[in-house]
Amino acid sequence: MITAYHRPQTLDEALALLTQPNTLPLGGGTLLSQPTPFDSAQGRSVSVVDLQALGLDSLRVKGNDPSARSGQALEIGATCTLQALFEFEHCPDVLKTAIKLEAPINIRNMATVAGTLVASDGRSTFATMLLAMDAKVTVVSDQKSVISAGEFLLTRPHKLITEIAIPLNTKIAFEFVSRTPADKPIICAALAQWNSGRTRLTLGGYGKSPMLAMDGTEADGLDASINSAQAAAQNAYHEATDEWASAEYRMDVAATLAKRCLESLK
Repeated sequence: MITAYHRPQTLDEALALLTQPNTLPLGGGTLLSQPTPFDSAQGRSVSVVDLQALGLDSLRVKGNDPSARSGQALEIGATCTLQALFEFEHCPDVLKTAIKLEAPINIRNMATVAGTLVASDGRSTFATMLLAMDAKVTVVSDQKSVISAGEFLLTRPHKLITEIAIPLNTKIAFEFVSRTPADKPIICAALAQWNSGRTRLTLGGYGKSPMLAMDGTEADGLDASINSAQAAAQNAYHEATDEWASAEYRMDVAATLAKRCLESLK
């Protein structure tokens, strides 16, 4: 339950407020504004620090050659909404597919990119794509640092996200299986490939966080690359049984989705 509300005008002021006990940042409010049974039972109360006045909602492309996208990155402010990113002209179409699956439009109009990443679990299509693209997350507390999306998802640091940057000089693919087209996937695969041949395959639809199944140089030839990706996908899902699907089903489908991702990039 929210018992105190702050709206700082500077980042320093926000960081100072966030050092206080039981104080959380407030972006779109799609999660913090919802009371939970735990709150009522435990009498849990929190103070929130509204980030809306800090100018953290920017969207910009950084790089020297917009036409070639060589070395470019899309820099996304922490309080940019999912819908604003979805509508941005430089947002890759494949990422738009993942964003659309993440939440319905009413939620996308409120939910921020940082809040979505912080609250993500293994079924988050947005987090699965960020992990595949090796997105960089800028976090601040006493000082500013830049960590990978993978490190952020692994450690979940108690620091404020100010920006997320994704590369635009990669080829990306995304495949999924869900009960209905509007449901979050029970199995999804995201793949990013750089000009150097580096290939990252991530899997979602299960667990507390999406999984990095493969990160290395592409094998010689499409068939060899597909075999490597399929083996990595099957290995990642070998214990992925829950109420939605069995591990055996996920292993089989994940291998197919990994193959489709690689084939779509050729």
